[in-house]
Amino acid sequence: MSNINISLPESMKAFIEEQVAQGGYGSVSEYLQELITQDQKRKTQEHIEELLIAGLESGEAIEVNDKWWEQKRTHLINQMHQEKE
Repeated sequence: MSNINISLPESMKAFIEEQVAQGGYGSVSEYLQELITQDQKRKTQEHIEELLIAGLESGEAIEVNDKWWEQKRTHLINQMHQEKE
C-alpha cells in the first residue's frame, strides 16, 4: 500500500477520529478507505444510470417480453458457440 499525507483543520480531524471510534473502524485509514470505496460505488452507479438513460433515449422503443428474452438468450448462446469455434 501507498501512503498519502493530508492536511486537515482540527475540527475535521476530530470529526474523523470520532467516526472511527463510533463506527468500529480500526484506524483512520480504514475509515477513509471506506469513504473512498463508497464514493467509487456512487460514481459507478451514476455512470450506469447515465448509460441507461442514454440507451432509453436512443432509437425506437421495443416491447421486451418473454419471447424477446428467449430470442436474446438464443442469439447470445449461438454467438458464444461461434466464438469458441
